[in-house]
Amino acid sequence: MLRLKSRDEAGFQIANIFFLFIILALMVIPLWRVVTTSLTPIGHLSSDPLGLWLPPSEWSFEAYGQLLDHPAFLRATLNSVVITVAGTALNLFLTVPLAYALSIRTLPGRRFLTGFILFTWLFSAGLVPTYLVVKDLGLIDSLAAVFVPVAVSVYNTLIMKSFFEGLPEDLKEAARIDGASELQVLFRIVLPLSKPILLTIGLWYAVSHWNEFFTPILYLNDNNLMPLPVLLRNILLAANFNEYVEFNAFSSAPIEAIKAAAVNLTTLPMALLYPRIQRYFTKGALVGGVK
Repeated sequence: MLRLKSRDEAGFQIANIFFLFIILALMVIPLWRVVTTSLTPIGHLSSDPLGLWLPPSEWSFEAYGQLLDHPAFLRATLNSVVITVAGTALNLFLTVPLAYALSIRTLPGRRFLTGFILFTWLFSAGLVPTYLVVKDLGLIDSLAAVFVPVAVSVYNTLIMKSFFEGLPEDLKEAARIDGASELQVLFRIVLPLSKPILLTIGLWYAVSHWNEFFTPILYLNDNNLMPLPVLLRNILLAANFNEYVEFNAFSSAPIEAIKAAAVNLTTLPMALLYPRIQRYFTKGALVGGVK
């Protein structure tokens, strides 16, 4: 039976919708401003400083073309792709067996190992000891220095461990009774049922590597090894600091358009990847975080 809403409930919903609309506008308008700025030709910014609307007939993709033709941008993109792909693969390669081992209830010393791993999350060694370890391993000026020191995330391991514990124990026991080893149980029983958590944790790792900014500055001295976030920072500072002469060379497009195009191209890969995996988030992250 349809129940009529009271005046207070209707007023609350109207106020709630209005508030959410304001929040949506505060998020969408800056993003739209970046898109329109990246398509703005020379001379249009001065006539329309707000730049929220640009007729399609006046769109100019010159800023994108210059960025995509620039060797530094292509090199930084390749570096980011290598760091993201190799780092995510290494993360999952180490996180999956560790999480599965900790999810086995009969594992000797399971509680101690879990507490020991959790201790490393709560109490970090610090920046200087980590740098000395990376240096002694010979990883300075190597792309591996960006993702090897963070090969395993304790938080992601615990989330994946909880997901594995939520899988039907009868399937695992049946496989063990049939003579399957733990590796066979992992690859033939557990992983086929763990697509949501694998995609969720994999996306978290990938986004973290793609957006990494401080670690490359710390461990990489060669500018040819710098990933996109570092290059983006240099482009955004190009109009104010003369030392970034390489990016001041963009003369046939407004510097504001170059900056906006760089922001859009840097965020585009993750923006395209996220919607494809979003449907797995509820089952992967929430179910893994319940226990």
